[in-house]
Amino acid sequence: MPSKGSNIVLYHTDACHLCELAAELLQQTQVTFVARDICDNEQLAENYGTRIPVIKKTVCNSELNWPFDLEALEEFLGA
Repeated sequence: MPSKGSNIVLYHTDACHLCELAAELLQQTQVTFVARDICDNEQLAENYGTRIPVIKKTVCNSELNWPFDLEALEEFLGA
């Protein structure tokens, strides 16, 4: 379930099928994450508009761009 205190961020937009798939994969890993709609922020829209869904680890500032599967996501989260 998404939480405000997480260091994992899912950048997405509403009605984005790929973003929904990415959220489902994150939920399967059982990590806590924050979902941020890029449409709420002009800078985020500029940075991620053509790349979403993107998962970011804020503690090390690394990003995982779509496409990815559960295995790649788990590897990214564990790295």
